Amino acid sequence: QVQLVESGGGLVQTGGSLRLSCAGSGRTFSTWAMGWFRQAPGKGREFVAVISWNGNTAYADSVKGRFAISRDGAKNTVALQMNTLKPEDTAVYYCAAAPLMRSVTEKPPQIDYWGKGTLVTISS
Repeated sequence: QVQLVESGGGLVQTGGSLRLSCAGSGRTFSTWAMGWFRQAPGKGREFVAVISWNGNTAYADSVKGRFAISRDGAKNTVALQMNTLKPEDTAVYYCAAAPLMRSVTEKPPQIDYWGKGTLVTISS
């Protein structure tokens, strides 16, 4: 059974940092694009960041310069370092995997696997 499992969510104050991790199992994702989406209360799910199999990255404008995505192909993991957090970053964050990077960034995204999400809450 293929799974993506997120961890690292929690409650932090405005300006703080959090590091989310996503571990894949059941298959190798080393040649896949992996990304992060988020869904704030009452809003739709939105793209946050993606990293290709060879390390190319893309970010939503709202997180550029504050968030950094990275991966460890050997460990089948992807991480999202979030700095200078704002209350508007409050959301459930989902890990995603797709064969191609453009599958993650296009609208609607064409995602093969989703994690169940981890809650990030930023207090003002």
